[in-house]
Amino acid sequence: MGFLEQLFGLIGDLTWGWSLIPILVVFGVFITLATGFVQFEFFGRMFRVLKNDNNSADPNKISAREALLVSVGGRVGGGNIAGVAVAITLGGPGAVFWMWATALLGMATSLVECSLAQLYKRKVGENDYRGGPARAIIHGLGKEYKWLAVVYAICLIAAFGFGFNAFQGNTVAGAVEDSLGIDRLWTGLLLAAIAGVIIFGGIHRIAKTADVVVPVMAVGYMLMALIVIVLNITEIPAVISSIVQNAFGFQEVVGGGMGAAIAQGLRRGLFSNEAGLGSAPNVAATADVRHPISQGITQAFSVFIDTIVICSCTAFVILLGNVYVPGAEGIDGVALTQQSMVFHLGEWAQYFLTFAILLFAFSSIIYNYYLGENALTVLTGHPMSLTVLRAAIIGVVFLGAVAPAATSVFFFSDPMMGVLALVNLLAIMMLFPIAMRLLRDFRTQLKAGIARPVLNPDDYADLDIDREAWKAPIETAAAKVAAQ
Repeated sequence: MGFLEQLFGLIGDLTWGWSLIPILVVFGVFITLATGFVQFEFFGRMFRVLKNDNNSADPNKISAREALLVSVGGRVGGGNIAGVAVAITLGGPGAVFWMWATALLGMATSLVECSLAQLYKRKVGENDYRGGPARAIIHGLGKEYKWLAVVYAICLIAAFGFGFNAFQGNTVAGAVEDSLGIDRLWTGLLLAAIAGVIIFGGIHRIAKTADVVVPVMAVGYMLMALIVIVLNITEIPAVISSIVQNAFGFQEVVGGGMGAAIAQGLRRGLFSNEAGLGSAPNVAATADVRHPISQGITQAFSVFIDTIVICSCTAFVILLGNVYVPGAEGIDGVALTQQSMVFHLGEWAQYFLTFAILLFAFSSIIYNYYLGENALTVLTGHPMSLTVLRAAIIGVVFLGAVAPAATSVFFFSDPMMGVLALVNLLAIMMLFPIAMRLLRDFRTQLKAGIARPVLNPDDYADLDIDREAWKAPIETAAAKVAAQ
């Protein structure tokens, strides 16, 4: 065990330690410039998905809005509550600015990786699609690169399917025990039972659940933060000034100054919004949309919601209170967020935050499960494999909840996520010309007056795409034109 811990520690140092974060940032800058600041160009279109205008799509399929909410549910989790607090504690208020910067770059990265996942998705049965970086590698780069897809799939199952689900179970049980005094066993049983009912229902039940749970948890948390902001509205300019000054070293409140702010802001931002890590594209590929770029735009919006909106809520709650003392050691993590909320709104706020953590973690569990399921289908098509995976993940959630020390067994999670992120970035780099081709097609149709561009598979006959997956959108568009 000691050897394995050292091995995975080395992998973690080689990925998250020095290489992965700079690569993600540099690649985000490159994509932003190469695409002509696409995340800003289509920012207004991102909000269209909230209307859930699904008139032209099959109601039995996963809509763009449902895919968005599943991915938001996965991205929004402990990183938004505890991770932001850690970033501020270690990097000062300036870390918040660099989290924002990371999100703006990550929106472009997410748009590209999710558009590619959509393009290379495969139709499964009558109403389902499967896709993601593994299938983009196989069908975009060729069968000779299947080994790379296998490496990616194994890392995805290990990190998200097992490791992070154990941590989510642990987070929920700990929060419930601390605030409500309920034994971890009962929380573990309840969490495992609810998760089991949903994940055994497959992606459709997951999507329908996310369609209800995610808006409740996100809007509820934002409303609480908005109340805090309104109560302290006169202090907002000073807080924003502190964030900017600390970000650029004009004011230093923690050791390391500007360097600490940049390091913590970038690290926590990337962990939170997952842009470029290769997780969200697996969900993005399930949506029934007219053009791959449409879902790419939607997933860029997911990054915006996660970091610019939700993480900012946590940051302002902390920085507007007096619990956080710059440079002082002591309270941090979820406790800092929780006590800051109590300072502003009273003791009852800690119970609200416990409920928010429960919803955040629960949505992450069902999201993480689907990532594991999708990866498993790349490795094997055996009909019993999914049942075994579902049972194993329910067991992992329960184990993480009732035995806090058990989460230490999953020390490989972060290193495995580092490896799959590098594989994903390598695939994006190699397939980037295809992404630019999709983007040019989308822009050309918009300029021609087509409000909702449609992918014509005949225009991509040279690529290994599933024509059945793209036949319905063009037929639907043609029928709509004929009806007019």
